[in-house]
Parts: sequence; C-alpha cells; structure tokens
Amino acid sequence: MTGTGSPALDSSCADTLDHWQAPSQEQARLQQRFLQHLHQQRDGWARSCRGSHLTASSIICAPTEQQVLLTLHAKIGRWLQTGGHIEADDSSLEVAALREATEESGLTDLRLDPTPLLLSRHEVSCRGEPTFHLDVQFLALAPALRPPQFGAESVDVRWFPPHGLPEVDASVRDLVDAAALRLGWG
Repeated sequence: MTGTGSPALDSSCADTLDHWQAPSQEQARLQQRFLQHLHQQRDGWARSCRGSHLTASSIICAPTEQQVLLTLHAKIGRWLQTGGHIEADDSSLEVAALREATEESGLTDLRLDPTPLLLSRHEVSCRGEPTFHLDVQFLALAPALRPPQFGAESVDVRWFPPHGLPEVDASVRDLVDAAALRLGWG
C-alpha cells in the first residue's frame, strides 16, 4: 500500500464495495477492480492518488413525480448526475455522494439510499493528467420537485422525466434506468 490516506475512510469505502451485490457480471468485474485498487492504494479515494481514484456520485430522483435531476457540467459540456471527488473529511462514500448532490443541486433535504446503484470507470483529466474515476453511484431521493440551484461547476441543472432526457451518454442512461428499476417506475 502507498499513500497516507485516512484508514477509517479506506475501510469505509472497501466495506461499501465489499457488501454490495452487483447486478451483473460486468458490474461484479468493476467491483473487484475497485476493491483491488483500494487494497493496493491506501489513499485510493483521494484525488491525489495518481492514475485512478474513487469518486462518489448520485442520481437525484423525485419519486412521486418520477423525475430525475441532471446537471449540465460547465467543464465537460454534458448532462450528468451530481458527483465528484471524495474529501478527507468525508466519512464514507455515502457522505461524499450526498455532499456532492447537495452542493450541486442546492437541495438540502435529500435522502441517500446507502446501497450503490452502479459502478462506472471513466477517463478524465485531473490536474492535466489522464486519470480514471472509479465512480460509485448512488440514488438520492428528493421529497418534492423543487427548483434546483447551481454554482460554478454547472451551466444548468434541471428535472427530466426518465424517458425525456436530454442527450446523455450510455453511463447516465444506465444510471437513470437503474434508479427507475429500484424505484419501481414502469
């Protein structure tokens, strides 16, 4: 193991992934890859971990209205779920995902389902270096459909019906589909 990360956060991340029931073989392979990364990199959740690091995101849903919230990311220029880097003072992946969802939506009364929906591995540029984000994706529930707010990281934040999404990539579509399945949307 390398790095000087938080042993409690290392353990929490590994526990979340270790106890998760992957919904497919592909997701089980990602789960093993993420766990292997954490076992090899003591600070595998930290953005300072070069090459790849865990991130936490969530798809925000208003269950009664059957709507999902997406953010038009300013830097990437695509509609995405909320999420981002795990901070040293986050106690878990779940705390990081909820913090990011609240910060990026302005919705302060979200409730996070602690069981991940999906995992995603995607390449981005972190501090000018190619890096893989090992994203653990959760479901955040909004008690009502309220207007979101957004800050510097977003150009727009909006509610959409699951079958009326703007142009999104396959990973976002898969995440929305997984949320709709968990919520029992037809």
